[in-house]
Amino acid sequence: MFASLPRLLRVPLVVLLLSLNVVVHVVPLFALTLVKLLLPFTAARRACSRGLVAIAESWIGVNNALFDLFTRIRWQVEGVDGLRRDGNYLVLCNHQSWVDIPVLQKVFNRRIPFLRFFLKQQLVWVPLLGPAWWALDFPFMKRYSRETLARHPELRGRDRDATRRACAKFRHLPVSVMNFVEGTRFTAVKHDVQGSPYRHLLRPRAGGLAFVLDAMGDALHAILDVTIVYGEGPCSMKDLVAGRIHDIRLHVRERPIDATLRGDYENDAAFREHFQVWVNAMWQAKDAQVDRMLEHAGHPAGGD
Repeated sequence: MFASLPRLLRVPLVVLLLSLNVVVHVVPLFALTLVKLLLPFTAARRACSRGLVAIAESWIGVNNALFDLFTRIRWQVEGVDGLRRDGNYLVLCNHQSWVDIPVLQKVFNRRIPFLRFFLKQQLVWVPLLGPAWWALDFPFMKRYSRETLARHPELRGRDRDATRRACAKFRHLPVSVMNFVEGTRFTAVKHDVQGSPYRHLLRPRAGGLAFVLDAMGDALHAILDVTIVYGEGPCSMKDLVAGRIHDIRLHVRERPIDATLRGDYENDAAFREHFQVWVNAMWQAKDAQVDRMLEHAGHPAGGD
């Protein structure tokens, strides 16, 4: 019913309702965040963490309901049967648009543990958001640049150790950690500049992924290899709010994490070569998966 409203009415109404949803959920989120900050007991803080996740999942759930009401998106989702709320997943996905984030949240909300993203250590000081990310147990990564390590070789390994300590909390609760392996959104210009060997993907950043797997240790039990395709081509958040996206396809493949995928990527040449081969093979398979999904969407496999 609401999807058939004229765009001049529908878009402002969607924006208004999304904004109200922010207010309704942010107020209790920050109130509980303050309580968590003040509590000295680990068990009580974990209880607060569970409450904060419930608020965040409710926020996402209402957003999902609004998009269902105001858009006419055809969803084709494969590979999500058998996923567990008590699992421990590293979610890897190709990155085409900021729409990828609400898409992943819609598909995985309350189906796997709450999705968290790795953030730079400095972002913990962002007003309002930093404490919320901290309260929601987002893992903060502390990484030194090559230039810094060259000037201060004694710092080698400290970034990995600091991130591993930050991830230690995930040994006590189910976790899903999200990583866009390409590091940036796909565009034809970026694809050409990189000289990417893949038709539909940018080159994967193997070093960042290796760092995540090493820092998380055995807190993760499986990889969810996610491929997203928009049947009508490139899109934006504005297109989503305006109801101009009508076909979203998502494929999930669960992959095991074995001991050979954890090691010192920077200093162990043999491990680095092995890991790059593994990542490139995964990306080749993903590129072929995009081909198949585009064919089913009525697009030529070789199209941009």
